[in-house]
Parts: sequence; C-alpha cells; structure tokens
Amino acid sequence: MSISRIRLSPRRRAIRASHHLLLVVLSLLSLFPVILILSTALKTEQDVKVNPFGLFSSFSFENIVQAWTVGEFGSHLLDSVLLTIPSTVITVVLSTMAGYTFARLPFPGRNILFYAVVLGLLVPFFAYMIPLYFQLRTMGMLDTLVGTILVLSTTGLAFGAFFMRAFFSDLPDELEQAARIDGASEARIFAQVMLPLATPGIGTLTVFTFLQNWNNFLVPLLYLPSGEYRPLTTGLYLFVGGRSVDIGPLAAGALITILPVVLLFILLQRQVTEGFLSGAVKG
Repeated sequence: MSISRIRLSPRRRAIRASHHLLLVVLSLLSLFPVILILSTALKTEQDVKVNPFGLFSSFSFENIVQAWTVGEFGSHLLDSVLLTIPSTVITVVLSTMAGYTFARLPFPGRNILFYAVVLGLLVPFFAYMIPLYFQLRTMGMLDTLVGTILVLSTTGLAFGAFFMRAFFSDLPDELEQAARIDGASEARIFAQVMLPLATPGIGTLTVFTFLQNWNNFLVPLLYLPSGEYRPLTTGLYLFVGGRSVDIGPLAAGALITILPVVLLFILLQRQVTEGFLSGAVKG
C-alpha cells in the first residue's frame, strides 16, 4: 500500500494540522517586517503619514526615486558590489584550498595548524578591530577599498576553512586513490576530481559569505572613515541620521539594501539546501 493511501487517525491529523499552522504563523511573523518595508516604500508620502501600517493602500515610486537620488543609493550600491564580490571570492577560494589541504593532504603538524585556524572562530572581531585600525593606517591601507576588502576576507576565513574541511573529509577516498593510480598530480586531483564533488559546499559557503559581507556594517564604518566609499549599510545609517522623520524614503533605502541579497538567495536556494543537507547526511 502506498503512503498516500494510508489513513491517518484523527489524532495524527490534528497534530499534523497544528504543525502546519505553527509553520504558517512563524512564516508570517518572519515575512511581516519585509512586507511592511515593501509596502511603505511603495506608498505615497501622505499615505505613509496617515496610515503607516496599512499594507499597499497606495502605489507610488516617489520614495524609491528620492532614496536613489537624494540618498545616493545608486553610488552606495556600486560600493557594496565593489566590496562584497572581491572579498567573497577571496574568502571562498582560500577556504576551499585550506579545507582541502587540512582534509586530504597529510603533513606534520596538520591538526595543530588546523586548530590554530579554528581558534579564530573564538576570537571576536571587537577584540582586535582597534589595533587593526592603527595597523592599516600605518600600512597606508586605511580608507581604501583594498584594505577593507582584506579585512572582510579574513573575518570569514576561519569558518570557511572549518566548513570546507568537514565537507572534503566526507568525500569518498576511492576516487582520489584511483586518480593517484592513474598518475594524476595533486593539483589535478583537486581541480578535476574533488572540486566538482564539493560544488554544493562551495555554493553554500559562497552565499553565506556574500550575505555576511553585504550586510556588514561595522567594517566599512570603521575602516572607510572619509566617506569616499560608502556601501549600502553605512549609506542607510547616514540617511537615517539626516532623515529620521521621512519614513517612506528610509523604507525605500532599506528595500534597496535587502533586495539584492533576497534575490541571490532565491536564485541559489537549491544549492544552499543541497550543501546543508549533504553535510547533515554525511556528518
């Protein structure tokens, strides 16, 4: 008998219905702030003042236009892209190489070095952000894109190496051994055998790192003091400081800030789910 034809008892149906109801309620609670921001950003200024919690009671692009022009969110968007994409690529590439090295290449002191890297997960950024500020200033890299990109890249390396090492450790040894018997070099084994198998893990790490760097507020605020480069997070902060009463443009600025990461997650949610499920099944 198929599972679809199995009749559930009234008690089981009630439990399942309660679970579904709970999930619906939690989903609505999670989505409500985003829906409210979207509704506020697309309402007229008068409607925002009269009915701030009314959902989609009017429709207008004036708030988005004002945020894009007056708030200069177009420039902030470009700065966010210039900071996030290079830092994400650096973190993912180095983490993938480090994870493969710690998982598949035996060398003296491997475990000690790995635990030294993982120790970075236990050290909060607040513990060294001020010394790092003066170090970057001494090196002439303060208030530069390169310096900020390097800071963003290094903050995610410890987790990235830990994550990819766990992923590479669970890959089957037979393929690697077969490649060695065929005379493949270590670089070829990594690039043509192991790397394709680790695609779900790399995709998951890419999305996670991109979201973390895109939403990072403290690093750009601290290491880009002059304001020549302002990503969306710091741009929204300054926009809030000068326009605390204009709720509509603020909501539009917040919408511009979160929309790219929401679209990225929607496009890559399958890869992210596969990466986490692979780790859960193999672990």
